[in-house]
Amino acid sequence: MDRFDRIYALHNILSNSRYPVSGKKIQERIECSRATFARIVEDLRDFLGAPIEYDRKYKGYHYATSGEHPYELPGLWFNASEIQSLLTSYELLKNAQPGLLDQHIGPLRDRIREILKTTGHSGDELGKRVRILKMAFRKVDDKIFSECANATISRKKLLISYHGRESNQDTERKISPQRLVLYRDNWYLDALCHLRNGLRTFSVDRTKKATILKERAKTVPEKKLDLHFSESYGIFSGRPKHKAILQFSKSVSPWVSSGQWHPQQEGKFIGDVFELKIPFSDARELIIDILSYGSSVKVISPPFLRNEIKQSLAKTLQQYNPH
Repeated sequence: MDRFDRIYALHNILSNSRYPVSGKKIQERIECSRATFARIVEDLRDFLGAPIEYDRKYKGYHYATSGEHPYELPGLWFNASEIQSLLTSYELLKNAQPGLLDQHIGPLRDRIREILKTTGHSGDELGKRVRILKMAFRKVDDKIFSECANATISRKKLLISYHGRESNQDTERKISPQRLVLYRDNWYLDALCHLRNGLRTFSVDRTKKATILKERAKTVPEKKLDLHFSESYGIFSGRPKHKAILQFSKSVSPWVSSGQWHPQQEGKFIGDVFELKIPFSDARELIIDILSYGSSVKVISPPFLRNEIKQSLAKTLQQYNPH
């Protein structure tokens, strides 16, 4: 335990004790010598303004109880392990979307790093020891992301200009944001679209403009959001219309059985083969994931999904046939 942790520990001991605590007991709990304990008490008194008093009757230390509120450590105060956890969380999110949060919490991160230096720890190690490998993530404009996040939290409507992938056109929409979703390294906004009068999922990277309006956003109940956005496979929303039944070969079955494709999936072993049942409404993303397993997976049903997989494989083979 270092000096920083001992200050924090001493504060917790005095804050949570109803009666004065002896110096010997405190030294045992914060694992230090008598001289170190004296320095910690001085630090709390002189630099942090802690009202530490020694009670001669009880032969122990306590916080003075005069005043309406109990003493609290000033400002942002964490012990070393909490700071390391906070920095690790920051690094994880920063690596997931580089630069997205620097403008907002960069100064806080720098301040925490300075605090860490006084404890003998180094936040720089996190950058060397934490790695996130991204696949096909799409860069998000930090200003648009900020507007989407602020509107979602503050419950305000958004006016957005959105470029649809299928239509290849921009449309202006007024929406009531419900949730920000990070899915497969990309950000999405679940919202009530007032143009279409229904729930929609918008890719934040396809949002060209976003303006927070003064109007209060319409809030959709959590249960209704879950039913619409979470019951079908992948990012495609809507109540599931079909159930895919897949069977995986012996070589990949142990790997597949230990993972989750969908919260409402059903899985069982039939001998060495793992059978997986998945609810879905739109097959596009599911087809991509099935094809990634190549010959190690077989679609049992529904028939239209089997046909789409066969057609996709046939088209792929045609590219390798000699002309």
